[in-house]
Amino acid sequence: MSIGVSPGAAAGPVARLGLPPTLPTTVPEARADDAVRAATALEETAVELERRAKLAGPEAAEVLTAAAMMARDPALAGNIRDLVGQGVPAAWAVDRAIGGYRDLLANAGPYMAERVADLDDIRDRAVARLLGVPMPGLPSPGHPYVLVARDLAPADTALLDPSVVLALVTELGGPTSHTAILAKSLGIPAVVACAAAGSFVDGQVVVVDGDSGAVTPDPTAAQLDEVTERQVARARRTALTGPGRTKDGHPVALLANIGGPTDLPADIEGVGLFRTEFLFLDRTEAPTVAEQRAVYREVLAPLAGRKVVVRTLDAGADKPVPYACPDPEDNPALGVRGLRTSWRRPELLRDQLEALALAANDTGAEPWVMAPMVATAAEAAGFAAVAREHGIGKVGVMIEVPAAALRADAVLAEVDFVSIGTNDLAQYTFAADRQLGALAELLDPWQPALLDLIAATARAGARAGKPVGVCGEAASDPRLAPVLVGLGIDSLSMAPVSVADVRAALAEHTLDQCREIAAAVLAAGTAEQAREAAARLG
Repeated sequence: MSIGVSPGAAAGPVARLGLPPTLPTTVPEARADDAVRAATALEETAVELERRAKLAGPEAAEVLTAAAMMARDPALAGNIRDLVGQGVPAAWAVDRAIGGYRDLLANAGPYMAERVADLDDIRDRAVARLLGVPMPGLPSPGHPYVLVARDLAPADTALLDPSVVLALVTELGGPTSHTAILAKSLGIPAVVACAAAGSFVDGQVVVVDGDSGAVTPDPTAAQLDEVTERQVARARRTALTGPGRTKDGHPVALLANIGGPTDLPADIEGVGLFRTEFLFLDRTEAPTVAEQRAVYREVLAPLAGRKVVVRTLDAGADKPVPYACPDPEDNPALGVRGLRTSWRRPELLRDQLEALALAANDTGAEPWVMAPMVATAAEAAGFAAVAREHGIGKVGVMIEVPAAALRADAVLAEVDFVSIGTNDLAQYTFAADRQLGALAELLDPWQPALLDLIAATARAGARAGKPVGVCGEAASDPRLAPVLVGLGIDSLSMAPVSVADVRAALAEHTLDQCREIAAAVLAAGTAEQAREAAARLG
């Protein structure tokens, strides 16, 4: 089933992603300088990934920086040297060594398997350099196009130009994959898990509906006219400005997800998720209190007087921070990650809280600080105690583990607010890797079981008189926004590019209508039925 992961509609000719290089069937004699050539190819690949990271947004930069670290892995370099020493030519040595790592990651649990696409991209770029063939990647047909691929490496997705790439269609991927998140951040309509994508050919015209997930090849003139009409209507709707509110004036804060001070939009109500991981990645030791204080001050200063929710270090699983999570794990997604890293390294959390408190004093801002990966009320209480001890006034936790949603009353008794991370909450609710396209249907944010957990958490917030927000990908879906508000959600945090669509959707419904739609959606038996119920009443 195709999944729409970035809203909007577009039509245009197909251009397929460049194919990865293929090793010749005849293996040449090894050269004396093959070890140096292989090392140079990997270093040039790492440098290229870092260059793209600097040009990309913070979400993409984090992914690309991690990939560059993989290209410079000393163990990988050692394996390549060993193979070259055995007479294997440079390109074949790189291919074989990375292939071994690829197999290990593919079998090391869902979060590690997510990195397979990154390794494939490193292999393709390094081998292309060694063979002297064109680099795989984005096409340049000389006109705007719909990009079609089996899958996309983060290095390609990060630099998509929305003025050239009209839409994106991939055979693989899920609703919370890197491709989906980055396409949404760029405002490019996108569909993933499209089995038919493999049959599309260069130049063939297709219509891509990022809302419904439909991809229509060889459209009629009437279908093309409909796309144009939708684009005009969307532009008119999203011209609305101002704070988020329903048609009858009920306020719903529309906040931004950011990854650092360079990602601050000019016109936002506040920040609903400030990811602090970028400070800790690509380092051999933790940043000092002074270093953190300076960065937090850059974020807080221009937002003084507005809500800024800061998530403490979310290391582990797909965010490797060796000094925080030094021990290998068979199942990292269920391992020591998020707040759990402070069990081993409590000073990491304490230093971060101290730096946040100092930056708050410097700027006069009052950050709302929350911990990720909290499963129990006792964990919430422990974090709250440490945070308040450091002078943090507003303390919260993320609800991304079903246990925390089921006992939301107890969790909320310990903190001032909660924020629901729907990406991980869906993954853990359905025991489904959020990066695996084959399970994308289970990870659909319209799944009734997921909405039940969101509703239960919102009801607990209402009983406690404490705010409940959503900061996962579900918050950016304009069709789902009225449902979430009807369930009792107070704020929605998303990629800045999604704010206009969500604002427009809320402005078309009264609070009572939102509640009516939410009730009908909760009564549905499937995600498809939930969507139909919302469309019928919306």
